[in-house]
Amino acid sequence: MTGTVPGPDGQPRCRWCSAAPEFFAYHDTEWGFPVADDIRLFEKICLESFQSGLSWRTILAKRENFREAFEGFDFRKVALFDSADVERLLADPGIVRHRGKIEAVINNARRACELVEAEGSLAAFLWRFEPEEEDIAPQSRSVSPTSERLAKELRKRGWKFVGPTTVYAFMQAMGLLNDHAEGCVIRAKAEKARNAFHRPRAG
Repeated sequence: MTGTVPGPDGQPRCRWCSAAPEFFAYHDTEWGFPVADDIRLFEKICLESFQSGLSWRTILAKRENFREAFEGFDFRKVALFDSADVERLLADPGIVRHRGKIEAVINNARRACELVEAEGSLAAFLWRFEPEEEDIAPQSRSVSPTSERLAKELRKRGWKFVGPTTVYAFMQAMGLLNDHAEGCVIRAKAEKARNAFHRPRAG
């Protein structure tokens, strides 16, 4: 089975795009392109945790609702959420109303603030886990040794809902590796972006 499917323009795209029409735009403009912005990185790891047990289509369709509900995923603001905010979010039909995941986002926002204090930025910390080429899992897998190490480190720092599968999906999406299929028309564009990307460093 080939790793690609024809896109709307007839050019090959990663096979997972065929699951929903809206995946093509997300795939072509976001997935696999490197990100250094702390807010975007925090948003993505939160959305990946919400996806656990669900489809990415569900989360993508609700992404703007999530952004509104969680103050644009500004973790400094989310860190100030309290029990009243949890109840507000549990009553919000525009998001996934799962108490454990909502509470995990608030917890992780507080842990993100601590991490920035310790490391300078989320990006500087997370990009330390950019995998070596030989450490990248094939597309048929959903974890890698690096995602297991990063998940373990985050959990050690008190983060929740950040298992190695969630973390690997995060790494794929945020461009810590180029997991576009061989033959995908976007693979070379993502690689060009990664080559031009300035890896954030602590301090």
